[in-house]
Amino acid sequence: TNTTQRRGHDMAILKIESSETLSREAAAAQLRAIADALASNNEVELDWGGKQLRVHVADEVHLEMEIEVGEDGVEMEIELKWDR
Repeated sequence: TNTTQRRGHDMAILKIESSETLSREAAAAQLRAIADALASNNEVELDWGGKQLRVHVADEVHLEMEIEVGEDGVEMEIELKWDR
């Protein structure tokens, strides 16, 4: 888990990145927990490296999905964006 805090005109105030290898079922469980929080609340609470992070989510979000199939494997990205 990588955490960066910075201030600037077009820079993120907080950026957290995480990468880990999970079973397909464990990855699905994490995605399901995020999806359930999005569906029922206007906040998503995440446990990131033993720390709780609560993020407000707008009523309308932009969803971007990308899948890339290459010789070395498959990459799927799911990105949500919204205005604060």
